[in-house]
Amino acid sequence: MSVAIRSAAFAAAALLVGAILFPVAFALLASLSPEAQLFEGTAAWPAGLDVSHYRALFAERRFWMPIRNSLVVAGATTLLCLGIGASCAYALARLRFRGKAPILGFILAVAMFPQISIVSPLYLLLRALGLINTTPGLVLPYLTFAMPLTVWLLVGYFRQLPAELEEAARMDGAGVLRGFLLVMLPLALPGLATAAVLTFVYCWNEFLFALAFTLGPEQHTVPVAIALFRGQYQVPWGQILAAAVVATLPVALLALVFQRRIVQGLVSGAVKG
Repeated sequence: MSVAIRSAAFAAAALLVGAILFPVAFALLASLSPEAQLFEGTAAWPAGLDVSHYRALFAERRFWMPIRNSLVVAGATTLLCLGIGASCAYALARLRFRGKAPILGFILAVAMFPQISIVSPLYLLLRALGLINTTPGLVLPYLTFAMPLTVWLLVGYFRQLPAELEEAARMDGAGVLRGFLLVMLPLALPGLATAAVLTFVYCWNEFLFALAFTLGPEQHTVPVAIALFRGQYQVPWGQILAAAVVATLPVALLALVFQRRIVQGLVSGAVKG
């Protein structure tokens, strides 16, 4: 590769990284700026660091409540998706039975279904079950869209695992369930990490169901709480930006910690699935 091509590729990568990081850096700096400075056109360059927005966020807004709700809902949905989706994906990828293709097609169709079109029926169903404004009332609807994502990711990953390992386990006397739990599941950890992170991020950022199926601040998740921020006379942009920074930290840290496993899981499932 010539020097000119390398320089052009480096410049393009630098521009892309800059375009991605600029909104994040602007939100961080603006959240540390005084409220008056946000409307002077110099919010990106604060004269001094001001943490009053963060202080008000937790002291007045009690922002720890939506963070707790989002962690509980996203964590529970992720665990259920991995527990149920991994076994389902293994069966679709490794076992022989009729109707596998239609089942995969149905799972994909559910994942592509527009959320807005089923909000009303889901609301009526959850209300009849007494699950409106409850944690299970969010986890169950989240499963309908997060589970297909988990299954599709893990089907591709299980397919690329060597079949000789299963045969060796069966020769040693292991049944299908034991071979899955002791042999295949440990080998699928990169795929499981990928599915877990993507599912958690989806649930953490989900807005429509959380807005429709929660009625008060005690059950609001992070996106809904930020969207409903109101001031007495104006929109508290400083607190909104501070909340956006706080809400971004968990998913950013999660992606950084599991970066290698996410890339490995996505590439393995895509190339060899």
